[in-house]
Amino acid sequence: TNIEESPMSEKCYYEVNERGVALLKVNNPPMNALDEPTMRQLEGSMKKIAADDAVKVVVITGEGATFIVGADINKVKDVTTAEEGVALTSEAQGIINMIEDLRKPVIAAINGLCLGGGTELAMACHIRILGDQAQMGLPEILLGIMPAFGGTQRAARILGPAMALEVMLTGKFLPAAECGRIGLVNRVVPHATVMDEAMKLAKELSFKGPLAVAAIIEAVMEGGRMPLAGGLKLESELFGRLAGSEDKKEGIAAFFEKRKPVFKGK
Repeated sequence: TNIEESPMSEKCYYEVNERGVALLKVNNPPMNALDEPTMRQLEGSMKKIAADDAVKVVVITGEGATFIVGADINKVKDVTTAEEGVALTSEAQGIINMIEDLRKPVIAAINGLCLGGGTELAMACHIRILGDQAQMGLPEILLGIMPAFGGTQRAARILGPAMALEVMLTGKFLPAAECGRIGLVNRVVPHATVMDEAMKLAKELSFKGPLAVAAIIEAVMEGGRMPLAGGLKLESELFGRLAGSEDKKEGIAAFFEKRKPVFKGK
């Protein structure tokens, strides 16, 4: 196992296993708040993960019994002008966008309370697995503010506008079953199995061809921001890029030879 950072001192670090699964942990006790040092280290980790060909899949979780609870309230308290507010949130959005924009699958293993900035970060992950004892929410309205690390935009796209508005305007904490019912997460699993389920899925995805994986993520994430005609054009172009790849030849050959394909990302 390659340990990228020393776990003791780091607020955000990752390690990569032999299948190319990077387990990234937010480690800012007691609540794993997204304060400035944590966000900086998250940004650094995401840059390294993006550049590391050995990493095929990412699992993000919180150290301890909490996933991530919000931004640093003390920092938010000190933001008192429009300029400061725009600067704080646009920078945070940029860092969280790195998760969604990664062309490797990112799975959120939500192992405990997940509120505010934590829910915003989880919504930027491509797949979300939630423990059945955990709660999620966007309670910023209770502080007289709003979600602004991408929360209003991703909630509306994931939940639809009406449900997103109810979640954000009430600020209520949503029990796990409710998160599953409204489609905020892919699945709800027994609490003790969250990490096992996330790592099992990550391992399964690690065997898939990285070129095809990246193309599917790009088609869904970029295409979702376009009108249908633009999305369909992008889909065709991405398929065209895969058509001459060695991975495609290997996949087709394995199908006819009734064996498992061995993809090389070429």
